[in-house]
Amino acid sequence: MHRYLYIIAYDICKPGRLSKIRKVLKGYSTGGQKSVFECFLTQGELKKIIGIIKKIIDPKEDRVHIINLDARSKVHTLGIALPPHDPEFFYFG
Repeated sequence: MHRYLYIIAYDICKPGRLSKIRKVLKGYSTGGQKSVFECFLTQGELKKIIGIIKKIIDPKEDRVHIINLDARSKVHTLGIALPPHDPEFFYFG
């Protein structure tokens, strides 16, 4: 099972939807800040997240960007930022 690195960024207008999106993405992320998450996902997990997000957002008000990053590319970090890291395992609880 191969995982790919995605950056998922969102701008959600209503606090209730914002909270739901944040909760979903925190379960799959290895890092991030506020409205941007670093997620190592399988193709199945990506499809699942997209399906969940489509049910939560209002497509006339909200926006979500899912960007696939090439794992071979060098990540440049500044300050206390850490480069994305694919952990040995994920705990879903």
